Amino acid sequence: MSRTRLATAKRLVVKVGSALVTNNGNGLDLAAIAGWARQIALLRAQNREIILVSSGAVACGVQRLGWGRRPKNVHEKQAAAAVGQAGLVEVYEAAFSKHGLHTAQILLTHDDLADRKRYLNARSTLNTLLALGVVPIINENDTVITDEIKFGDNDTLGALVANLIEADALIILTDQQGLYTADPRKDPTATLIHQATAGDPALEAMAGGAGSRVGTGGMITKIIAAKRAARSGADTVIASGHEADPILRLAGGEAIGTLLVSQTPALAARKQWLADHLQLAGRLILDNGAVNALKSGKSLLPIGVTAIEGEFERGAAVACMTPDGHEIARGLCNYGSGEARLIARRATTEIEGILGYIEEPEMIHRDNLILG
Repeated sequence: MSRTRLATAKRLVVKVGSALVTNNGNGLDLAAIAGWARQIALLRAQNREIILVSSGAVACGVQRLGWGRRPKNVHEKQAAAAVGQAGLVEVYEAAFSKHGLHTAQILLTHDDLADRKRYLNARSTLNTLLALGVVPIINENDTVITDEIKFGDNDTLGALVANLIEADALIILTDQQGLYTADPRKDPTATLIHQATAGDPALEAMAGGAGSRVGTGGMITKIIAAKRAARSGADTVIASGHEADPILRLAGGEAIGTLLVSQTPALAARKQWLADHLQLAGRLILDNGAVNALKSGKSLLPIGVTAIEGEFERGAAVACMTPDGHEIARGLCNYGSGEARLIARRATTEIEGILGYIEEPEMIHRDNLILG
């Protein structure tokens, strides 16, 4: 049934890794890019909407600049990304134009999705491009990223884009056949996992940590991306980009690769945005009474907050922490950090007397809060 769901999916996000885009760092693989463009054009002719998330800018820039290896210096990486991104989008535009399709280049950082206004603007732009029949090509903005704002990998970016535009499925093309029970390069008994549940802790345990039993090809990031994409109801399939016409076959419901099925009801848009925050503005430390209140579906009141960490303004996204330091929820705080410190541990009836006004009776309303 899940593969049937892929066959009927109207909106797909396709992520291609740099090893595929650049033929393992040997320059842009023009034949592969032409093949993806042809497959996507055929899907567009079926009135299906496709967004392409493509790595490869830094690798392309390194090749264009004639450097023998990928630089370690951050500014050289950013320079390579700037040179490479120009070449990357030029090749994509040429490939899609042969099929009468326009492309749009969109470069994102985490800040673009962490800010509510920019998040909504990005969502509106992508929806408009899709309505116009344009193929958006998205990459992380490597020319300006720092450790604080980078997504970390384009698997994560693909999942965030899937959530942003409420895609039906995320297709991650890689240089492996899919997710295996062990590293097939080391264990001859390893078998391909054809289907599993996105977010299953056993998958992360299998792929993470020292002595990983899954290969070193970044499978852990793909498993986590599938878990993230599942929050908006999107299934994820991990498959080899070296297969013949993999996008068409996957979109047709063919059983190749590993399908990670979403079994989570889609979150409301505002809560989805909260769930996708990779960095938060601050932390509220709660007492056990407040923790239990949140678990039962109630709002967070000031009296249940024992401490505030960080500096933030009203409306900022913050983490709600248990007394022993675990995140239980995140939400939009009705008060800035300075105000929050003044009313923490105080009853709602005291807020106006302390601040001289009252914005809201709750520190975080339950409609603006999502449990972790």
